[in-house]
Amino acid sequence: MSKIGAALAVYGDRRILTVLLLGFSSGLPLALTGATLAVWLTEAQVSLQTIGFFALVGVPYTFKFAWAPLIDQVRLPFLSRRFGRRRAWMLSTQVLLIAALAALGANDPALWPELTALLAVVVAFCSASQDIVIDAYRVEILDEEQYGAGAAAVQLGYRVAMLISGAGALLLAQYSGSWAWTYWIMAALVGIGMATVLANPEPQGVVVPPPPGLSGWLRHAVADPFMDMARRQGWMIVAVLAFVLLYKLGDAFAGVMANPFYVRMGFSKAEIAAVSKVFGFGATIAGTVLGGILVARYGLFKSLLVCGVLQMVSNLMFAWQAVMGHNIMALTLTIAVENFSGGLGSAAFVAYMSGLCSLSYTGTQYALLSSLAAVGRTLIASSAGVLAERLGWVDFFLVSTAVALPGLLLLVWMMRRDPVVAKATG
Repeated sequence: MSKIGAALAVYGDRRILTVLLLGFSSGLPLALTGATLAVWLTEAQVSLQTIGFFALVGVPYTFKFAWAPLIDQVRLPFLSRRFGRRRAWMLSTQVLLIAALAALGANDPALWPELTALLAVVVAFCSASQDIVIDAYRVEILDEEQYGAGAAAVQLGYRVAMLISGAGALLLAQYSGSWAWTYWIMAALVGIGMATVLANPEPQGVVVPPPPGLSGWLRHAVADPFMDMARRQGWMIVAVLAFVLLYKLGDAFAGVMANPFYVRMGFSKAEIAAVSKVFGFGATIAGTVLGGILVARYGLFKSLLVCGVLQMVSNLMFAWQAVMGHNIMALTLTIAVENFSGGLGSAAFVAYMSGLCSLSYTGTQYALLSSLAAVGRTLIASSAGVLAERLGWVDFFLVSTAVALPGLLLLVWMMRRDPVVAKATG
């Protein structure tokens, strides 16, 4: 069987289906505290600068490595005995997530924007905690040769969830006239993730017992995961971590202002849902599946480079859209290019981060890597609203294109500096 044929065949594995459904549970909350919430805030007459600062709601995704050692090592009373360490944490975070989403939907951002921000942070914290254990579970149940397909599957589930919490939520809000009911329905969909957890076994994962005493446990839970990664990567760990931070930065910088941009261009919620979410979903899925195949056929480094260049160029489509204004055909083409390239890049990037983790410290190590990646869409991208106000849409999206360049230059340097690793990984 050819490499491409083998890559396609692996999508039929039950574990890949499990990863897809868990990806759905992981992806559902993000738009509800990001793009969808931005539309709600825009309708509530919240300023663009304030909407931009709402990107800071995602700070828990950036700092989830701080409490990842607890989720990675601590066993919950009763629940861990009944369901196992990983499944107990997944179920617990999902229950809390349902409650937080319901509370967010019950609030009115026009009257209480500060409370909206606080509740959105709680949702993000529960979601980030769920991500820690889902990412660990995914890496532990898959074989190494399945990482590319697993990355594509988790992105597929993630994107399906974002379609529902994006286009689905916008359509619900449009035709029901109630953001509260919209968020309550989204909260109920977290039950899909809970059903998936209950229907699958606890992974066998490598459990390394901690040394005796509190100091031994802290060293084992907090220091050892980071030291393990540093030992395996050597001095290149600095470049690896910088690359994880920079690779999706340009994509995140443009994405945080995408929905406010569509609204300011005069597109209705129904038009945004139909083109940006529904049509864009198909483009994303095509890119994600192809990204998994590219990783299997050409390897990680070559795939990361090609997909990264396409991601960067796709930001120029937004600048063109700003010139075209309220034009449905232009929006369709813009979204097709942006979402397809984003799907390609995400599949390769998740596969890369998965391969960096040791099975002994999966949760903590993946949390560190994904936290660094989240910096782009939170701390750094929070300034996007200010830049959009000052520069205008065309210049803003040109800047977002340039922001993607450092990550690609670093990737090229890594491939040239260590061609043996690049060849082995790609």
